[in-house]
Amino acid sequence: MARPDVVCLGETMAQLVPVDGSLSGALEFRLFTAGSESNVAQALAQLEVAVGWVSRLGTDPIGDRVLAAVAASGVDVSGVRRQPRRTGMFVKDPAPAGSSVYYYRDGSAASTMSTEDVDRALSHRPRMLFLTGITPALSDSCRAAVRHAMTAAPAAGVAVCFDVNYRPALWRSHPAGAAATELRELAAQADVVFVGRDEAAEVWGTESPAEIRALLGQRGELVVKDGALAAFSFYEGDQAQVVPALPVAVVEPIGAGDAFAAGWLCGRLRGLGAQASCRLGHLLAARALGSPTDQLGPAPLAASERAWLYAAAVGSSWPPKTA
Repeated sequence: MARPDVVCLGETMAQLVPVDGSLSGALEFRLFTAGSESNVAQALAQLEVAVGWVSRLGTDPIGDRVLAAVAASGVDVSGVRRQPRRTGMFVKDPAPAGSSVYYYRDGSAASTMSTEDVDRALSHRPRMLFLTGITPALSDSCRAAVRHAMTAAPAAGVAVCFDVNYRPALWRSHPAGAAATELRELAAQADVVFVGRDEAAEVWGTESPAEIRALLGQRGELVVKDGALAAFSFYEGDQAQVVPALPVAVVEPIGAGDAFAAGWLCGRLRGLGAQASCRLGHLLAARALGSPTDQLGPAPLAASERAWLYAAAVGSSWPPKTA
């Protein structure tokens, strides 16, 4: 792996999606890849950010498909390790108001990720390591890996971006209150934190972005995503900017948060300010909301589209009047 700007570390599964209607009545299905960390990596690659993905996949054909799909998007996958286990999978029942999802991930190769994977990711000396709150819920070794990353990355001069990504189903087998404590401690150590206002309310009982900032402390940057309303970007202590989201017809809501994170990170890596980076995040999220999969879409962004994204992000007129 050549030196990347970002390395994303975490689980990716195969995703089975019905082509013609709901899951119960569909006759045809398509196989995609899905995982918050690889979603972010793929979106960053489409924005021409040098990015790698570190994870573990099974030696099964599903693992072959996942690896090939992520690599085809321009992500460096040389940090992925294969194991004689199965690759996780889930089946989606799509709906505009929110999909139902059925997971088959217990005992997967990804659940065996460890501190070794973190050290391998950091050995490439990226500018930033991207992690999510999904990983520590997968297994004891995965939790140890994320904890290790929070100390090893700063020691290596690598910034840490942590997306809380609270998934209640993954924490049900853990002791009561474990998710709230673990996710708060991890987020408090990160240089950049993404969290949805609704998920913060569910896991921490907070009511506002200001309360989230107080809970996590003043370190680093905090971006609070408020659904279709706005993203709040906190920086330099408790000063905040509010950036409205774009109105968009929703095809599939899952994956929009990952696209937002990629847009925001791309903006920051390119030297944009917090407000412009939030705008770029919203633009990428809007594109993901129009896709039936968890990614921006199968085709790379056209040169004209990339130019429009950047122009809209840094331009004086908001929202942009033409595409």
